[in-house]
Amino acid sequence: MIKDLKRVRNIGISAHIDSGKTTLTERILFYTDRIHQINEVRGKDGAGAVMDSMELEKERGITIASAATHCEWNDHGVNIIDTPGHVDFTVEVERSLRVLDGVVLILCSVSGVQSQSITVDQQMKRYEVPCIAFVNKCDRSGANPAKVSGQLRDKLGHNSVMMQLPIGLEDKHEGVVDLVTMKAYYFEGDNGENMVEAEIPADMLEDAQAAREEMIDAASLFSEELTDAILEESEITVEMIMNAVRIGTIERQMTPVFLGSAYKNKAVQPLLNAVVNYLPSPLDIENEAIDLSNNEETVILESEFDKPTVALAFKLEDGQYGQLTYLRVYQGCINKGDTLINSRDGKKIKAGRLIRMHSSQMEDVEAIPAGHIGAMFGVDCASGDTFVSPQINYSMIAMHVMEPVISLSIIPKDNKAQINMSKALNRFTKEDPTFKTYVDHETGDTIIQGMGELHLEVYVERMKREYGAEVETGKPRVAYRETITKKAPFNYTHKKQTGGSGQFGRVIGFMEPCEEEFEFVNKVTGGRIPTQFISSCEKGFEASMAKGPNLEFPVTGIKVTLEDGGFHAVDSSEMAFQAAARGGFLEAYNKAKPVIMEPIMKVVIETPNEFQGACMGLINQRRGIIQGSQEEGVMSVVESQVPLSEMFGFSTVLRSGTQGKAQFTMEFSSYKQVPQSVAEEIAKKKAEEKAAKNK
Repeated sequence: MIKDLKRVRNIGISAHIDSGKTTLTERILFYTDRIHQINEVRGKDGAGAVMDSMELEKERGITIASAATHCEWNDHGVNIIDTPGHVDFTVEVERSLRVLDGVVLILCSVSGVQSQSITVDQQMKRYEVPCIAFVNKCDRSGANPAKVSGQLRDKLGHNSVMMQLPIGLEDKHEGVVDLVTMKAYYFEGDNGENMVEAEIPADMLEDAQAAREEMIDAASLFSEELTDAILEESEITVEMIMNAVRIGTIERQMTPVFLGSAYKNKAVQPLLNAVVNYLPSPLDIENEAIDLSNNEETVILESEFDKPTVALAFKLEDGQYGQLTYLRVYQGCINKGDTLINSRDGKKIKAGRLIRMHSSQMEDVEAIPAGHIGAMFGVDCASGDTFVSPQINYSMIAMHVMEPVISLSIIPKDNKAQINMSKALNRFTKEDPTFKTYVDHETGDTIIQGMGELHLEVYVERMKREYGAEVETGKPRVAYRETITKKAPFNYTHKKQTGGSGQFGRVIGFMEPCEEEFEFVNKVTGGRIPTQFISSCEKGFEASMAKGPNLEFPVTGIKVTLEDGGFHAVDSSEMAFQAAARGGFLEAYNKAKPVIMEPIMKVVIETPNEFQGACMGLINQRRGIIQGSQEEGVMSVVESQVPLSEMFGFSTVLRSGTQGKAQFTMEFSSYKQVPQSVAEEIAKKKAEEKAAKNK
């Protein structure tokens, strides 16, 4: 591995569905001699792209799990993670961005900034990851890179600056003009591997000079040297421009825009040059950890090999040799045979086999130094764990994980399927923090929860293929919640006398709605409830929220204030006060006017203009609220908010209503109160389920 960290880049490739992420990664690997033949994502030979190594990915032509690889370009080592575009697999993008130093944001030159581009951009903001943009598919009819650069500015708030101009667009797209060197580049050979430098075509010279001036103006904000050169009208060198653009990009104050067509092998090499020239090395990024031994003080990590090791496990996979843990080393170096501590549970682990990944193939290495991404075998841990040298106790700040919004019951067909299913669930829940599973104690069913229909569908399919677990699925269920709408008091005494010492506890106070999930305020004075029992009261109230007393949905958004109470010198205990708190909760709950909340999804439909009205009709039929629609050339984008319970089977209805030409993305937006008629329907269903169970 390259020891000089100035020459290392850890980058991700993210974008909306079908913008060409995997196609671009495939070309990068070809030009850097990592692969010797280009496979298409939906190839006729059925081989599929190298980065889509899962059978399901090849069949569906989508990326499900982020894949890691590395290559070398111009004496620089580049670690690349290709991430999925579907919002159902959003955690894959989230965990990749957590460990990357820079991102190539791909945008389609026809569709521009789409709904998923906005989500990815918000994730980049969350982790403050610098990016460069690549406007792909310049060979398609309707291509307009300048419009896309404008959308980057207007819709995402980026200071986007064109670094290239296209030589011809649509079927006449031949190459690009580089505004830094003021040269034209064409791509010849069977796979565009020969980059030919030429003079700028005469009819483009004026436009190129104007665009270059704009670009230099934007870059001069980040470099005094460049500003002085402009004012003194002295020579502006290529180095000056590159240094200024690099500073602006790393500070996230500027987004350089490059263009080309990955599928037609045009302008991928200049993009690789841009990755090396403008995106940060591990030394340019400040990474923080918290010191668990020192009141969780923030510590700045240094990318130096001789410091104590700090590494983050950001992804797990189950390989044929046991669990494979993907790591990003932030400080120090992991050598074969090193002893490390998992800071989450304090367990010691020994680093056995260390490898560097290339999609599903591996190369053994002796060490993974700071600033690099690698993997190790045979370590039992969870996604998001921090590994450190024994002499320190640091933890990396964990990534943001969304709560699942949809659940399904799964029933194994026989005993063998039952065993295989539990193996599969055990592995999937470890790998994916947004995929959860539990057993419903009343029905005995196994319930799986996830981010959307496609998410759960993929996992059920993987159970069958990878584990031979034949399972049947029940109807999808929505994760409803209950909450209260007004303040209500409680005054509850729990007492039980059963010969010998009994149980006694009294709680007085009130509960009211709040923004947080659960808040507990202790206002008891004068020792009316002894201090050691206050936490038992809190536990009792919190435990009561797992299931609402009426419809048994989880309760959220409640603030409990404990004002007074009473205890008995002999009969009071932790158990007694927990029971008193549960009684107090039940007493106040129905007085506080409980309501049902449902998850509302942000749904974005992209459709040809002639079906715009039909799509709006489909949303209105589903209790949806249309928030806006805009026409972009021949396509319309309709944005709306729709309850999740109305979205099941929507993809089939949408396809049949638009001759298969529309597509939609959906992601969780918020919880809102359900209308009275729907609440009655839910209550009726619950009552029927109970009656069926009691038979």
